[in-house]
Amino acid sequence: MERAAIWALLIPISLLFASAASEADDTKRSLVRFMEQLSPADNANRNESWGWNMNSDPCTHGWVGVTCDSHTQSVLKVILDELNLIGTFDAGSLCSARSIQVLSLNNNSISGEISEEIANCKHLTHLYLSGNRFTGQLPKSIPHLSNLKRVDISNNNFTGELPSLHKIPVLLSFLAQNNHLSGKIPEFEFAKMEVFNVSDNEFSGQIPDVRGRFSADSFSRNPSLCGQPLPNPCPPPLTSKAASKKWSTDRFLIYTGYAFLSSVIGLFIVYKIVSKSKSKDEKTDDLETSEDDMDDSSIKMNATSGDDFKTGEYRSEYSMISMDSGVAPASLVILNSSLVKDLKFEDLLQAPAELLGRGRNGTLYKVMINNGATLVVKRIKERAISSEVFERRMLKIDQAKHPNVLAAVAFYCSEQEKLLVYEHQSNGSLFKLLHGSKDDNFDWGSRLNIASRIAEALAFMHRELHEDGIAHGNLKSTNILFDQNMDPCISEYGIMATENQEQPDLSRSVSFTKITPAQERESDHIFFRDDIYSLGVILLELLTGKMVQDGGFNLATWVHSVVREEWTAEVFDRALITEGVNEERMVNFLQVALKCVASSPTKRPSTKEVSAMINVIKEEDERSIASESRSFKL
Repeated sequence: MERAAIWALLIPISLLFASAASEADDTKRSLVRFMEQLSPADNANRNESWGWNMNSDPCTHGWVGVTCDSHTQSVLKVILDELNLIGTFDAGSLCSARSIQVLSLNNNSISGEISEEIANCKHLTHLYLSGNRFTGQLPKSIPHLSNLKRVDISNNNFTGELPSLHKIPVLLSFLAQNNHLSGKIPEFEFAKMEVFNVSDNEFSGQIPDVRGRFSADSFSRNPSLCGQPLPNPCPPPLTSKAASKKWSTDRFLIYTGYAFLSSVIGLFIVYKIVSKSKSKDEKTDDLETSEDDMDDSSIKMNATSGDDFKTGEYRSEYSMISMDSGVAPASLVILNSSLVKDLKFEDLLQAPAELLGRGRNGTLYKVMINNGATLVVKRIKERAISSEVFERRMLKIDQAKHPNVLAAVAFYCSEQEKLLVYEHQSNGSLFKLLHGSKDDNFDWGSRLNIASRIAEALAFMHRELHEDGIAHGNLKSTNILFDQNMDPCISEYGIMATENQEQPDLSRSVSFTKITPAQERESDHIFFRDDIYSLGVILLELLTGKMVQDGGFNLATWVHSVVREEWTAEVFDRALITEGVNEERMVNFLQVALKCVASSPTKRPSTKEVSAMINVIKEEDERSIASESRSFKL
């Protein structure tokens, strides 16, 4: 009886092992069939190292393009990029290996349609089919791939409408440019999306709300698309006659109500104005000019383009101080520049000016003065900083001179007005070079040189101004300008650092309207680490070629997510890959940038350390170029 019981246990176990072996054989057979469908004519010429046959195992014998889990010996990744594969994609056979997480068939010549059986790859997280000859509609079963994070079907011949991919909760990137897709763009979880592009298709209708995360480039060259972020608005919807008639009646009643309510409010306002006009006349001297009014009337500059200034009589800051306070007007402080040695504040007020732009930190003008020089005047918005602190900052910054830091040529400071004057740089900014002109000469060497000079200049300024606690405070690619020799210059150093003193993390007990120099130094030391984060974002911008939003947080988050998923090559700008830049040096550069954008400020390196790390990469690159040059001459 005991022997019978033992056999009763052994038989099911042996059947279980036999079933598992059979299942493994079935999976292997399906994978071999998948490869035969791709390129049957070429299979006979492949040697034993290629694998993909019944005489070997995908995990233990290392089939080309296959990566397995070392513990379970199950297939995790199938990456067959740029192998000149032809034929069709047999999704049913491939997805018999249900553990597959990554499928990449980029840049082959695979044709045909994708079957609905792609849904059997339930663990798939990355699907890359770019640069093939796929046709037909995308399978309606794709939304069932609930683990998909990244999809790239660009540069194919897909047609028809997109399925409802918003049902995939973890989708981070979707690239479908350069196909023949049509219909309306379905809703996506745009708040979570990091990369999105459906340009060069045949989509029509209104673009969904993209939460301001993507530019017009993501939707361009779809002639029938309309709405933000494209410049062409959508036409109003057509209504039926019955609906139109009902709308007319409702509109009449609504407008009548509005008219009555407006009359009541108007009469009330007139009453209040009349009753208080006398008291207002007596208190004219106590009125304050709003910030918006200051933008248009406190500086008497004649705008030649951009927003037009009103043409009535204005009181300048100069005359306003003289009349209201009775004190002598402040004068323009010249900072040792022959360009503006005789410049006076009145000259700035009377000079023709072009409004370059308004931002949350202030207004920027381009001004042509009498001697023919072109200047840029930065009017800083009113902040919680006294004129004494501002003046001391400007004088300290002027003492710390570096060839790659744009020095102010003059400044003006009163209690109500703070101006900085720079020499105009006509070659634009790093932002424009990266995202505007698409200059073919902006190669790896140029980017390394810019990174090296910026880091070196920032390290110098941090060292010179550390005791004074003056960081940059607003470092970004738009503040990296190029001089006449195309050398990079950091502009607007230190003028916004005090804005950060309003953050609650610094010292809730300090009254920043009456901040002392000691308090200023103590709080500003925190922002040296913020400068390092901003420098890291610029390095990522140079490396990826991608645009920055949300103060760089979105770019840093995207890079971290790609690196975490071991797809580091996706980070690099395609222009650098096409150029053939050494991948190891790009990875080393990436590591420097990631150290700078560490979430904990205390884990970020100093600017001196960043500069040293970049210079090591630059020197390696220069040695490599010199070695190649010598080999070429030989």
